[in-house]
Amino acid sequence: MKLDLVTSLYVFMLAAFIGFEVIRRVTPLLHTPLMSLTNALDAIAVVGAIILAGAERSTLATWLGTIAIVAATSNVVGGFVITDRMLKMFKASAPRKQ
Repeated sequence: MKLDLVTSLYVFMLAAFIGFEVIRRVTPLLHTPLMSLTNALDAIAVVGAIILAGAERSTLATWLGTIAIVAATSNVVGGFVITDRMLKMFKASAPRKQ
């Protein structure tokens, strides 16, 4: 293995661990703004995956780009669904009949 691949995997694992720890400690009040930010970052990942899939460098790169498009798009859609559900929780409900 090349040193670049080992270094890249190390950075990826470190970023994943730090990201998990940061997200896990977020209070529920900040969850909706955080989801909006992650939706924007996932949209950037979708654009990058489209560029990777369309570059036609190799068959493996095209397949990995396609998988990245599906994963990032499902993450964006799921994030919007969750954000919408959370925002509905904060809306004032209709007055109850007594």
